[in-house]
Amino acid sequence: MSQTGAAIAENSYAATGSVWDVIRQEAADLASREPTLRSLLASQIIDARSDAEGLANILVARLSVAQIETGDLLALFLDVLTRHAAILSTTEADLIAVRTRDPACITYLHALLNLKGFHALQTHRIAHALWTEGRSEIASWLSNLASLVFGPDIHPAARIGAAIMLDHGSGIVIGETAVIEDEVSILQNVTLGGTGKETGDRHPKIRHGVMIGAGAKILGNIEVGAFSKVAAGSVVVKPVPPHCTVAGVPATVVRIHRADEIPAETMDQNI
Repeated sequence: MSQTGAAIAENSYAATGSVWDVIRQEAADLASREPTLRSLLASQIIDARSDAEGLANILVARLSVAQIETGDLLALFLDVLTRHAAILSTTEADLIAVRTRDPACITYLHALLNLKGFHALQTHRIAHALWTEGRSEIASWLSNLASLVFGPDIHPAARIGAAIMLDHGSGIVIGETAVIEDEVSILQNVTLGGTGKETGDRHPKIRHGVMIGAGAKILGNIEVGAFSKVAAGSVVVKPVPPHCTVAGVPATVVRIHRADEIPAETMDQNI
């Protein structure tokens, strides 16, 4: 940091005290409100003997994936799934979607046990339920953990429908205000992102039956119309009409579909 930048930072923190002191107070407050995170916050931040130890604890814990009691996490998940029964029916629709669309998935059990895209999506559903209840801190923590373990980076506020397949899952990014309707298939390395530092509603809206090919980037508060297809590697910065295929950088319409075609189900990668 430059001397000017350091001076600005020093002055901005002087009025409120050390940032680390504020962090310790925030950790204590969160621990009092979220029992699931209490022992983790105590071991990593609250009981740290120095600022350096606190920072080291956080980085090492992230690089070691997670340090939390399995029983505490299980209790949290069971509580959410019990109070939000609709999640299980949505999960069942997701299992059916994966089983019918992925030729490598020969049983429902295979999807349940082995597919990280499916695991990430179900973890998101729990995190989203927590987010809607106003428990943003633990929802964000859970989303970050899911990203570290499974790969997809899904903001807990993102709204995702039923019968969704995140094929492979690796590299998928879904922003805070994104909306994904039912019966959508998304392949690896897809981004549903913003276009910069704008605030508010700034992420894509993916309508029913859409398929998004590997490596596609859809940027901004734009709509991808129902039953359309985004070809692999495309960059979409303008709205996509329903029932068409878009391809290219920037993406343009290259084909109009039949009315009965559902790209998310056919999974046809051809343009």
